[in-house]
Amino acid sequence: MDKDASERRVVVGVDGSHSSYEALRWAVRYAGLVDGVVEAVAVWELPGLYGWSGPAVDMDVDEDETRRKMSEELTEVLGADTAGSVRTRVVHGNAADVLLRAAEGAEVLVVGSRGRGGFARALLGSVSRHVSQHASCPVVIVRSEKE
Repeated sequence: MDKDASERRVVVGVDGSHSSYEALRWAVRYAGLVDGVVEAVAVWELPGLYGWSGPAVDMDVDEDETRRKMSEELTEVLGADTAGSVRTRVVHGNAADVLLRAAEGAEVLVVGSRGRGGFARALLGSVSRHVSQHASCPVVIVRSEKE
């Protein structure tokens, strides 16, 4: 994806968790204030992919499924009109690494405080902690009221 240097990109990680939905809403509000564009990034990775005993998986089907779920979630969380204005990217890889690369040159990177795999007592998830320490742009960590 071509990244226009004059464009104010607001990159947000979306993983289906309540805090990522809150992060998405925050990103859309902020982009509206700074006349920016929202780029929602969903990352998928296959458990066991790097081990020799991993199951045979059709990576195209998994990417398509992630893309379909992301589209449905954006529409559910934001409504059809707003969801249509959000750029989407589905990338295979490690979530923290993908988000850090996506945020290069961005105005801000927005993530939820805990993803789907978060422990209830954890203050920050591993991805939000990692990107907050390594991003080349400001990072906003949004907490869900349901946490």
